[in-house]
Amino acid sequence: MSAYLPPGPIQPPSDEELVLKVIPMPADCNANGDIFGGWVMAQVDLAGSVIPARYAGGRMATVAVNEFIFKQPVRVGDILSFYSKLTRVGRTSMTVKVEVFAEQFRAQGQFVKVTEATLTYVAIDEQGKPREVPHRPAGI
Repeated sequence: MSAYLPPGPIQPPSDEELVLKVIPMPADCNANGDIFGGWVMAQVDLAGSVIPARYAGGRMATVAVNEFIFKQPVRVGDILSFYSKLTRVGRTSMTVKVEVFAEQFRAQGQFVKVTEATLTYVAIDEQGKPREVPHRPAGI
C-alpha cells in the first residue's frame, strides 16, 4: 500500500457527477516519478467542461482557473475519478467545482482526494465572443 492513502475509507461526493475516469501512464511522469501536475490540470479542464457543455448549446472556452489545489501526489497506475458539479451560472459563464479521487489499482474502492479545482467556462459564438448561456439550470 502506498504511503499516501489515509487510514480508513473515504468515499467520493454523492452530490457530484462522475464525469471522467483515467489511468495515468509512465509517459505522464515528472522528474520525481509522480504524475506531472500539468497532466492532471489538463484532465481537470476536460472533466470540468462536461457539465457546462450541456448548457452552453454550442462553443465554449475555459476563461479562468479560479482555484487549483494539489492535495496528494498521483502515481502511475492510480485510477483517477473526476467528479464535477456546476456551482454558478451567469449570463455568459458557468463555474464548476471538480474533485479528483485516486484509487490504487490493487486497492480499488479505497479513495484518496488528490486534487480539487474551480474553473470558469464561457459560452462563445463563432467569432469567439461571449454569448448568453441558452439553457440555464434551475436553482443555481
